[in-house]
Amino acid sequence: MAFDYTAESFRNSSFFCFVSSKEPGPFPGIVDIYGVGSGLLEYRASLLAGKGFAVMALAYHNYEDLPKGLEILHLEYFEEAVNYLLDHPQVKGPGVGLLGSSKGGELCLSMASFLKGITASVIINGSVANVGGTLHYKDEILPPVGLDSNRMRVTKDGLADILDVLNSPLEGADQKSFIPVERAESAFLFLVGLDDHNWKSEFYANEASKRLQAHGREQPQIICYPMAGHYIEPPYFPMCRASLHTLVGGPVIWGGEPRAHAMAQMDAWKQLQTFFHKHLGGEK
Repeated sequence: MAFDYTAESFRNSSFFCFVSSKEPGPFPGIVDIYGVGSGLLEYRASLLAGKGFAVMALAYHNYEDLPKGLEILHLEYFEEAVNYLLDHPQVKGPGVGLLGSSKGGELCLSMASFLKGITASVIINGSVANVGGTLHYKDEILPPVGLDSNRMRVTKDGLADILDVLNSPLEGADQKSFIPVERAESAFLFLVGLDDHNWKSEFYANEASKRLQAHGREQPQIICYPMAGHYIEPPYFPMCRASLHTLVGGPVIWGGEPRAHAMAQMDAWKQLQTFFHKHLGGEK
C-alpha cells in the first residue's frame, strides 16, 4: 500500500499526518500517541492510513523543541492537535478518534475526559491515573499517582519488574490522580494484555468502566488477552520482552508469551479498526 502523507507545521513539526492515496476523502480522523520513550513514531499511523483513516502521529516530549521530561504536561497542546485535525479538509468529522498505548493511552483518556470533539478512544494498556508528572488544563491540575520503588522486584535475568510500584488511585491522596473519565463523551475500547508487567492495565480498565457506569455513561468495551504483554503493536511486529524504561532509568520487563502476544496483536488490530469505523462513521 502506498501512502500520500504530508508533514505539516504544527508545534515545530511535532506530528505527521497520514492519508491514504487509494481513496478519495474525507476520512475518519485519529490522533495516535505512544508511550514515554517514543519521540515521534509514525509506523502505526501510516499503517492505519491504508485502512481508510486520516491519522496524526503526535509527539509530546523528547522531540525537537518539545520538553525533554514529563514533569509538567499541558493538555492545551493536545487540544490544539485535536482542533487541527478537526479542521483538516481530509477529516470528515464531526468528531475524531484517539489511539494511545501505555502513557499515550493514559493521555488519550485525559484528552477524552477534558476536551471536546472526541468521539471514540482506544486505550491500549493505559492507566486510569495520571502517571509521572503533573497534568495541567486551564485552571485544573491532575497530580501524578504516588509510587514506592521499594516494591520493584528483580527477575532472575536481572531485569526490573515494576508491576507493583505505583500506588492505587483509589486510596488516600492518590485519588486526586484518577482521571475524571465520567466527563468524557467518547466511546471507549480498552485493549488489555493480562501479562502486562508495566502496570495493572486490567485493573485500570475495570476501574474506568466502573466510574463511567456509575455516572450514567456508556459501558466501555474491554478486550483482555491472556499472556499478552505491555506493548501490543500492529500484527507481525516482534514482541518486546524487555527494554530501557525512560522513567525508571534501566531495563524493565514488559511481560508476554511470544505466541499469545502475537495472536493478541493480530486480533487487537482488527478490533480497533472495527471500533473506529463504527464510531467515526467510516466504511468497514
